[in-house]
Amino acid sequence: MAEPQLDLREIPPPKRHPKIFDAFEELDSGEALTIINDHEPTPLYHQMAAERQSFDAEGYTVDCIGPNEFIATLPKK
Repeated sequence: MAEPQLDLREIPPPKRHPKIFDAFEELDSGEALTIINDHEPTPLYHQMAAERQSFDAEGYTVDCIGPNEFIATLPKK
């Protein structure tokens, strides 16, 4: 089964984190959520690490694909 993916670039910034958190909570243990963002999601990483015990911070990855395109993987323990 394909991992869930969210393209956040067209979503207004105030609505992004709640949408991410909702999608992350729907994951089963061992799954990951992939997000596509228009900036490096460093604040999201810190928020996830602080607020979501099930977030696997060690497994987190982010790749810069272009000047306004970052792909991050948010794994769930």
